[in-house]
Amino acid sequence: MTSLLVVLGLLFLLIIGVPVGLALAFTGMLGMIYIVGFNSALSVLSTTPLSTTNGYELIAVPLFILMAEFVIVSGIADRMFKAITIWVGRLPGGLAVATALAGAGFGAISGSSTAAAAALSSTSIPAMGRAGYEAKFSAGVVAVSGTLAMLIPPSIALVLYGIIVEVNIASLLIGGIIPGVLVTIGIIATIYILILRDPSIAPTAQPWPLRDKIYAFREIGPMLILLACVTGSIYLGVATPTEAAGLGAFGAFVIAAAFRTLTWASTWGALSRAVRATCMIFLIIIGAHIFGYVLTLGQITPEFVNWITTLEVSPYVVMAGIILFYLVLGCFMDQLAILILTVPVMVPAIMTLGFDPVWFGVLVVVSAEVGMITPPLGMNIFVVARYAERPLAEIFRGVAPHVLTHLIIIALLVAFPQLVLWLPGTISN
Repeated sequence: MTSLLVVLGLLFLLIIGVPVGLALAFTGMLGMIYIVGFNSALSVLSTTPLSTTNGYELIAVPLFILMAEFVIVSGIADRMFKAITIWVGRLPGGLAVATALAGAGFGAISGSSTAAAAALSSTSIPAMGRAGYEAKFSAGVVAVSGTLAMLIPPSIALVLYGIIVEVNIASLLIGGIIPGVLVTIGIIATIYILILRDPSIAPTAQPWPLRDKIYAFREIGPMLILLACVTGSIYLGVATPTEAAGLGAFGAFVIAAAFRTLTWASTWGALSRAVRATCMIFLIIIGAHIFGYVLTLGQITPEFVNWITTLEVSPYVVMAGIILFYLVLGCFMDQLAILILTVPVMVPAIMTLGFDPVWFGVLVVVSAEVGMITPPLGMNIFVVARYAERPLAEIFRGVAPHVLTHLIIIALLVAFPQLVLWLPGTISN
């Protein structure tokens, strides 16, 4: 009963806008004081911050964030979009396809969904507007393309999942590659389906000479090298995810310096934003551990596992219910908070049913992507609305077909787990 009241209290604090980390820590402390007393709760509070943030794997989080910040400073997102546009821009809906491909590329060197949405919004929305693209269609493509950063390595969400569940982070990051490609293909397929229904929403752009196409490769060359260094080093086993994150942060710094976009002000801005984002994530982790003690003392996880195992239904029916739960939860809560709150309870249950935790981690992140573009709290929609200067309802309507595509891809990942597990299996072999 106490644990249930604590959970309800947490939901109330989140609804009224209390920061996730503070809400977790506050409700967790109140629950512990009630269960074990003030002195015991205070001793937990004094040791939890250090014990939960001194892990070697956690170093990857600030380094991946710093890499994303230097990538933004370098302006490589603009260069990447322009280069891809030169190659595919003359096709029907070419600028929209370029946006999806640029979203995948930016996600591969960022790991931040909102940062990807912001970068794409500032570049592709004006370009599509000048070319005569429908505003609703353009905003929907940009919003959904930004979500790819949550899945394609390096993914901060997958790193945190691996830390929480204590599974191989390299396997998780590599496991996100094929689903990331599938989502990218799904976005492009949806673009063409919408254009077939109404060709006027995406006019054909001008062709580009071969010389410009060849030169475009020089513009995105540094990004491709950085991507190969980060993801390739993890896949080949040359570097751990933490070492690859350090390599990526340094590589992004070098690219920004080479493009002459690195100044004292921009460097300080990148560092300060990375510190703030890291502090926010670490506060959530600390608060989640405090809150987790209440769940443990209240026997919520064992009871949930026992309840799941006693259900006389197929494990896939249970999994469908869990995915639906994540889809609904994603409409109201921050994706990192969802991972940290639910994964410690869900993973023991799904492993009891015989599902792989690496597969489940990728599936949860793909489901969380949907939460980034669904009302009422789709963060990417708010980011895009700021640049597109269009009503939120219009952007939500523009992204709705892509939500349906995401649901189809989730169904494919459930039906064919090897789409996630095949590449990680090649590492272990």
